[in-house]
Amino acid sequence: MHKRTLPSLSIAALILVALGVALYLRAKAPPEAARLLPESDAIVYIHLGDIRSATHFDQSPVTRSADFQRFIDDTGIVPERDLDCAAFALHAMADPRGPNGPVAYSEVFIGRFDGLKLAHYLASLATTQESYAGRTIYTIPVENRQLRVVQLAYDTIAASNMPTAEQIHSMVDRARTSALSTPGSSLLAARYHEVPLLSQAWGIGHIGIPFAQNGVISAFGLQLPVPADTDLVASLRYTGTAHVLSGGAVELKIQDIAPDALTAQALTDSLTSLLGALRGITVEHPPHTAADIALRSVLESVKITQHDDHAVLTANASLDQLKALASVHNPAAADVTPLASPASK
Repeated sequence: MHKRTLPSLSIAALILVALGVALYLRAKAPPEAARLLPESDAIVYIHLGDIRSATHFDQSPVTRSADFQRFIDDTGIVPERDLDCAAFALHAMADPRGPNGPVAYSEVFIGRFDGLKLAHYLASLATTQESYAGRTIYTIPVENRQLRVVQLAYDTIAASNMPTAEQIHSMVDRARTSALSTPGSSLLAARYHEVPLLSQAWGIGHIGIPFAQNGVISAFGLQLPVPADTDLVASLRYTGTAHVLSGGAVELKIQDIAPDALTAQALTDSLTSLLGALRGITVEHPPHTAADIALRSVLESVKITQHDDHAVLTANASLDQLKALASVHNPAAADVTPLASPASK
């Protein structure tokens, strides 16, 4: 009896170990939506399913434009309800003042879609259709660009407004291979390992491209001491154990990857000085609203440190504080272009 039991237990233990290793490797691997993206200068990923579970943002009333409402009526897709994750590739354009602007986007959305309704809607807007590798690519004029859209699977949509079809073709090709065997772009391979585990949203590469002005990054009217082409790794991670009484907390981490430790130290000193100035402004102007109070608390939580060639900024905020900050402006009420509405969302 013991002789038969020992091999059975050994086999069961090996199976459990193999499953554990597989689950660990899957957790460490980049999300599928990000792996489908083409080569780019930056990648931004958002796991909307996790954020929706934590914040219930899909239950908040949303003001929509007429074009956005038509998109919902015709496709049945309600982005805040039906999108589970989204990945964006940012492509810096060679001529920022050209007809395509400073940056173009390639996008992958995974969620719940009605393929027939979506195909009918896309066909109604498309000026041309292309058959590529068994998929129909719809080309739709949007804001002086050509937006190409394709349904990669029953739950996956890809789009790109790059001037050529190379990027949309690349995403179709990646989708044809096994999800786990698709390594993703060279940027993903080089930087994803620096994204904290279990981050619900993250960005890698030159993610300052959309905010760049005259070669530097600007935010909230402030010019940051960070060049636009600097490699950054930014992440947001929700933790339910912290700030339990206010529904959990969100941890922000931004890593600036400098050429060397000396440059990283100089950047750390500059950011520390800027943070001190911002804190001084909040002290001089007493808070009058919940958003003011939340902003002061978030600024007080900010820490800036140096680790070799990395300048690292960390901060945290409770969900209540984030809701107070978000209440200042509701971007969902802005007018959006048909079909671009899921991307804008």
